[in-house]
Amino acid sequence: MEKKWIELAPAEGILQSIGNPGTGVSGITFDSRMVVAGNIFVAQKGVHTDGHQFIQLAIEKGASVIVCEELPMTLVENVLYIQVKDASETLGHLAAAWFDFPSEHLKVVGVTGTNGKTSIATLSYHLFTILGYKAGLISTISTIVAGSMETATHTTPDALKIQRLMAEMVEAGCEYCFMEVSSHAVVQKRIAGIRFAGGIFTNLTHDHLDYHKTFPEYLAAKKAFFDGLSSDAFAITNIDDKNGRIMTQNCRARIVTNSTRTMADFRCKVMESHFDGMLLNLDGKEVWTRFVGKFNASNLLAVYSTAIMLGQKMEEILPVISQLTPVAGRFDSIRSTDGKMAIVDYAHTPDALKNVLMAISEIRSGNEKVITVVGAGGDRDKTKRPEMAREALQGSDIVILTSDNPRTEDPEAIIKDMEAGIDKSSANKVLSITNRKEAIRTALNLAQTGDIILVAGKGHENYQEINGIKHHFDDKEIITEFFGLA
Repeated sequence: MEKKWIELAPAEGILQSIGNPGTGVSGITFDSRMVVAGNIFVAQKGVHTDGHQFIQLAIEKGASVIVCEELPMTLVENVLYIQVKDASETLGHLAAAWFDFPSEHLKVVGVTGTNGKTSIATLSYHLFTILGYKAGLISTISTIVAGSMETATHTTPDALKIQRLMAEMVEAGCEYCFMEVSSHAVVQKRIAGIRFAGGIFTNLTHDHLDYHKTFPEYLAAKKAFFDGLSSDAFAITNIDDKNGRIMTQNCRARIVTNSTRTMADFRCKVMESHFDGMLLNLDGKEVWTRFVGKFNASNLLAVYSTAIMLGQKMEEILPVISQLTPVAGRFDSIRSTDGKMAIVDYAHTPDALKNVLMAISEIRSGNEKVITVVGAGGDRDKTKRPEMAREALQGSDIVILTSDNPRTEDPEAIIKDMEAGIDKSSANKVLSITNRKEAIRTALNLAQTGDIILVAGKGHENYQEINGIKHHFDDKEIITEFFGLA
């Protein structure tokens, strides 16, 4: 496939153009290592590297168009130079044009917030699939195009990959696309060029402050997604979160509200809770679900209200909601033959951990011990580490601090950061075991019949990343093996 630059050029953001606008283009890349003859090379200023340093290399490899924020000192003949205000934003629009604007042919719904994104996007995908529609999914765990699955590497892929995936969805006959929208993706303009039919706000709690530096910056990143929605889109916001109404201030889209606690456009109340599910009153109708915890009631409410906003009928949605099952690694329970209950959950923020422990407290009779195994990821927001330990301690009888994905950090140093959140009077309830497998086995050994063991932080992940190497590691596998259920 070949197009001309003039066919792809975005309407806005170009400061100047030097060269022939009729230059032929064979593809687009932002990675100089991937350049082939006739490519557009987009020089982005990234977190770790600046693409402007590789413009000459890209030209040597045959790039015919250079998109950049700063023109090089020396211009090469027969190369078209496009100086732009924001290279990352331009990349998104170029990618959309290259793939013939796929989001114009889909109803794309973006889900943003700290917790719940994966569950809401994935469950919405499954709901529409069960209703008989072809749909696509872009999530933390996987991307799915009309039933064909691919393991994900980022919550929200780069702009080129997003547009390629959406083009594949259109080609496969999909009508809907449900995608997670991370704060990083908003700031880095990875969603530029996408026309969203709707957006969903879940909640906003402590996370990613290693990247955004301050909570107001993190909030602004999330809000920018809603600011960008068009007037014919919808915005669903969770007003149980104190930032729910802030998210949609000045939003041009049609705003609707969700709540499990107060008056809203869509409401949900937990009627009964058990380890195998809960009975909900959803918009005035009772429905049994296979989910546990108020946070999951909130997630299901978002899924339900999204379906309504996309034109589906309540009487068709509710039976499907009763069929849905939790996303892998989200409140995944395993019962031993002698009556111990282990729960594996992806909770890796203070609020997510608090929610899971609250869900356990809603179900337990009061006599069982709750033993929590938890760590914190390396090379990530350090300020949440003591908070993670505090939340674990508040909802547990025993806490075992351990490794998560230490990445390039010393796991013992990470645990020390977590220990800073524990006061001396509670120290006797806390163990620190660096080896995660040993920590899980210790928790299972300490548990008696009826006790509940929460293993938090990794959920669906089947690896542990240590010094840049991913080693096979699966919390659920270890528990199943220990319980003799393998």
